[in-house]
Amino acid sequence: MTLKLTVPNMACSACAKNITNAVKTVDADAIIQADPQTKFVSIETQASETAIKDALAAAGYPVA
Repeated sequence: MTLKLTVPNMACSACAKNITNAVKTVDADAIIQADPQTKFVSIETQASETAIKDALAAAGYPVA
């Protein structure tokens, strides 16, 4: 499943890396594309959308 999310708190490449790491804690095989300029994150994952959003919120990057 592919999730397309907007993460308003993502401001730089370090934020994108933190978001990637947060998603990997839920699904180690996830494919993540995070763009700080557009604040858009695309995630190819087997995990539930709720689990991904919870992991991002716990990392300080709540989804809009």
